[in-house]
Amino acid sequence: MQVFEGRPAGAGRRIGLAVSRFNEPVTALLLEGAIEALRAAGVGDDDLVVAHVPGAFELPLACEALAARGDLDAVIALGCVIRGETSHYDYVCEAAEQGVVAVGLQHRLPVLFGVLTTEDGDQAFARAGGAKGNKGADVALDALRMADLLRQIAPPPASRAQGRGAGR
Repeated sequence: MQVFEGRPAGAGRRIGLAVSRFNEPVTALLLEGAIEALRAAGVGDDDLVVAHVPGAFELPLACEALAARGDLDAVIALGCVIRGETSHYDYVCEAAEQGVVAVGLQHRLPVLFGVLTTEDGDQAFARAGGAKGNKGADVALDALRMADLLRQIAPPPASRAQGRGAGR
């Protein structure tokens, strides 16, 4: 039985981060937590690419542009959407989530959803370095885990794969 599990090893990894400016007091803390976690895991400053976007709705397009570069091992979307009085919250959350998922599947690249979707500001700050930890740091380490996992389960080079079935 083969078992694969990614490790949060950052040495030699290049990571893109798309960060929403909307609710910036929260998203700045998420970005800070993500960068600190990536540095602690061995990712160098020169291997980090940060793209700031207006809001969570724009995150998928920035993630797509980062993924299309072809030189990143993972992309992280960071944002914060706080429920208001209208249904706008639902549309923004759904568009951001579906868009981020689509980018990852299209590029076969870890593209992680680090967007807080909260009822109020207190919940957001609790998850951006407060009582609930820093979800930016958590998702950053998960991006490294996913990059390592995909490296492990990648099919062998064509020459090795062709030789495996021969003569059996």
